[in-house]
Amino acid sequence: MTIIIVKKGESLWEIAKKNKVDPSRIIEVNGLESTTLVPGLALYIPDANVVNRRYLIKSLDSLDGIANRFGTSVASIMKANPGMDANSLDVGTEIMIPSPYKNQLITLGFAFPSSEGVVFETLENNGDKLSYLAIVAYSFNEEGYAFVDGDDLPLIAKCEQTGVTPLLMIRNFQDGDFDADLAGGVLTSSVYRRNLINSLLNFVREKGYGGVSMDIEFIPPARRSDYVVFLKELKEGLNELILHVNVHAKTADNPENRIVGGHDYQGIGEVADLVAVMTIDYGYPTGPPEPISPLWWMVEVLRYALTNIPEYKLQSAFPMYGYDWIVPSNETKALSAKNAQNLAIATGSEITFDTSATSPTYSYRRENSDHVVWFEDIRSISAKYETIDSYELIGATYWQIGLEFPQNWAFIKQNIMTIK
Repeated sequence: MTIIIVKKGESLWEIAKKNKVDPSRIIEVNGLESTTLVPGLALYIPDANVVNRRYLIKSLDSLDGIANRFGTSVASIMKANPGMDANSLDVGTEIMIPSPYKNQLITLGFAFPSSEGVVFETLENNGDKLSYLAIVAYSFNEEGYAFVDGDDLPLIAKCEQTGVTPLLMIRNFQDGDFDADLAGGVLTSSVYRRNLINSLLNFVREKGYGGVSMDIEFIPPARRSDYVVFLKELKEGLNELILHVNVHAKTADNPENRIVGGHDYQGIGEVADLVAVMTIDYGYPTGPPEPISPLWWMVEVLRYALTNIPEYKLQSAFPMYGYDWIVPSNETKALSAKNAQNLAIATGSEITFDTSATSPTYSYRRENSDHVVWFEDIRSISAKYETIDSYELIGATYWQIGLEFPQNWAFIKQNIMTIK
């Protein structure tokens, strides 16, 4: 693949001519809304070059064995890793491997109920790149009975049309936010837990869902074992259908922490078919302006997760968005990755790239207010794909596909084989 970083004074036509590609193709792949460019803008140009895969050296590895696994040669590996000693492979060392083989991933997008718009367009154009779609339409009451908020049937039908398996996503969402007391109250009671399981199974069977995606957040730490019991009972009811569980990101267990303590990685990992670690919102609304998902933090979270959850069950969450903070109040607005990029162009803002976080950022001034934006682009998202490849994770999730990120889908098309 080719990633072009726009330099001051460069035009779209110059870049297109230099890279032997039509300007309209650059506009399409990158979701540009004008031909204007700004310094620091990352443009993705898909090509036929052999992709470099990231790999972590393991015990008993040999270059011959690695080369055979990835369909390449020892000479190609040595060329891609100058200075590497073929006779001394240190466990844990990350190397680059030129490989004709695409990484195979189970991918899952999230979407709110819809019968039109960006979500439907994304499924129409990129359904081949999604294994599952978790439809964010369900919560439950104090006695554990699940209910639907919105019409999910059009989206289920669209999933069937585009070859994507729909999952019923259930959240402890009440009055516009996650409710710890709601989750705790239901998990405490075996009767209420059974009510929730039975009502979920009824909805799944009635509407033809392929399983359930759990997003129960801020579980009271005292209820963490009850949550695992609930998941075991739900999985028994689902049988061969998928149990997908989303968990808070953390780098240690912290069993008493009110935010992350309710998620027992090991217990959840033993029960669930797939576990998605929410490696997003490191920089969060109303907090200080920071990267949405800095790579160094994502790596720390995944390393801890892998001590409790096997890699063949583990997914990492990828953000499809950015945040625009007004400083110093930290009033925050969310915007899609595409819109964040195009806002930089519209405001004439130079984009800088934080190499530590592996994240793009810029600032601008509007209506006497100073703004700071952190977002995702092809550089940050491709680094995330390389990271989950090196740790051999089974896949990625995308919050959420109603937010446009053309570079992401173009990257998947060129570099990823989606497991259906």
